[in-house]
Amino acid sequence: MKDDRFNPASALTGRGRGLLKRIGQLLTGDISNKTQLIEVLRSAKSRSVISSETLSMIEGVMEVTDMQVREVMVPRSQMTVIERDASADEILACIVDSAHSRFPVIGETRDNIEGIILAKDMLNFFAKEDHSALDLREYLRPAVFIPESKRLNVLLRDFRSNRNHMAVVVDEYGGVAGLVTIEDVLEEIVGEIEDEHDLEEDSMITSHGEGVYTVQALTELQEFNDFFQSSFKSNKFDTIGGIVMNAFGHMPQRGEEIEVDDFQIKVIRADDRRIHSLRVIHKKNSTTDKH
Repeated sequence: MKDDRFNPASALTGRGRGLLKRIGQLLTGDISNKTQLIEVLRSAKSRSVISSETLSMIEGVMEVTDMQVREVMVPRSQMTVIERDASADEILACIVDSAHSRFPVIGETRDNIEGIILAKDMLNFFAKEDHSALDLREYLRPAVFIPESKRLNVLLRDFRSNRNHMAVVVDEYGGVAGLVTIEDVLEEIVGEIEDEHDLEEDSMITSHGEGVYTVQALTELQEFNDFFQSSFKSNKFDTIGGIVMNAFGHMPQRGEEIEVDDFQIKVIRADDRRIHSLRVIHKKNSTTDKH
């Protein structure tokens, strides 16, 4: 009888089958745990059997199987939410300012999640001249609730099967602990995913008008001072990211804000090692964009 079961090796190209064979040869020894497997894979990378990118992704996949949602979620305090009774103009401002595509809608508190709205669902409404007739309930989609302890590999499988991209994370008492998106999970595997709203590598300072800027944390102090006509000086730090981290007194998380001299600064992207990008409002120049 013909065996119609899918054989992964049969779907590979000749080059892919060769790579699979070489990895298989490396794995013929006794491997009893993940540490040994990673050592074998790193050996394969050092011999150019697999690339650095491939090794990084494999390690990411293995790490995801041991991680829980609480390790990657956006904490409750940093969630961008829309209030149930918000006006159309307030909702539009939130969508434009955050550049997110999905938003939890809350009632009286953040523990009262009434649903999710998608920015694309609101486009037809915002195209109308009359914004006074908004009934947000017409645009609500059901929210998915998951526990903090859920493993990321299981969550990713659920995201794929349910075609859902966001889940609200709840703690053991049923309160909202944060939220997680499919991008948060994928970034643990493939690294940071940048989109059209992220800062281009060759653009250290980007103006959004009316004194609002996106600034790469690695922008040198001299360049920052020249652009904003400021006077930051430091013997310890060469970049604006160093100045901001020093002002916080700790490694800030995404969404944290602080005032430094004439600037209101919000951390847009950061990990547990360094700050990546900042939203900077120059208070002296908040009404007229000179650049």
